[in-house]
Amino acid sequence: MPRFIPLNYQQNSMVVNNFLDQLQSGTFEHAIHHLIDNRLDISVFYPKYQNDATGRPAYDPAALLKIILFAYSKGITSSREIQWCCETNVIFKALSCDLVPHFTTIAGFVSGRRTEIESVFEQVLLICHTQGLLGNELFAIDGCKMSSNAAKEWSGTFKELEEKRNKLKRQIRYQMDEHEKLDKCESADEVRKQRTAQTIDTLNKAHDKIDAFLKKSDAVPRMGTGKWPQEVNQILLIMNRLR
Repeated sequence: MPRFIPLNYQQNSMVVNNFLDQLQSGTFEHAIHHLIDNRLDISVFYPKYQNDATGRPAYDPAALLKIILFAYSKGITSSREIQWCCETNVIFKALSCDLVPHFTTIAGFVSGRRTEIESVFEQVLLICHTQGLLGNELFAIDGCKMSSNAAKEWSGTFKELEEKRNKLKRQIRYQMDEHEKLDKCESADEVRKQRTAQTIDTLNKAHDKIDAFLKKSDAVPRMGTGKWPQEVNQILLIMNRLR
């Protein structure tokens, strides 16, 4: 029996990280960071802050917008869990610049600035969709799925743009409604455990299905043939080159 270096995924580690290095170009999180910091006008959030001369510094709305939108992209609609992610997850740490807003701060920001937040999220998601960054499952809500092949379906006409905008607005509102609902009654630990259990169950079922298919199938289809998704064909092509 071969011996391997033990793996302990429960261990803690002190790692020196540059936050920008964690936001790799071409990813959804990098797009969120760049657009909110450099392209979008978020000054509409400023008038509610009355601490110009006195009072403690507030959390930058840019950081709050980034972590909330990224959380929504992962199916997280709980202020307590978003706080936990900022404490433990390196991407959330990078987006928040290692700040950990209290869950009451996050909840108050969402409930008190819904219109402004929806406007910002709408712009970000429309831009990300044109770049193919939303994927098949990201923001898949109430039967509405965003296609990962943006180039195929995005022709840039105003009619199509308006249809996509309306779809995204419905999805954003759904996420924010879920967020406010969970903040009133949820336990972050229980929500996180339930979602993890559901994810594991889904993965196990997918494994069993694919395992049965591969055992039944005599051969993998040739490159570019059959009904394999584009992503699978690409992976198989890369694996073929490595042989």
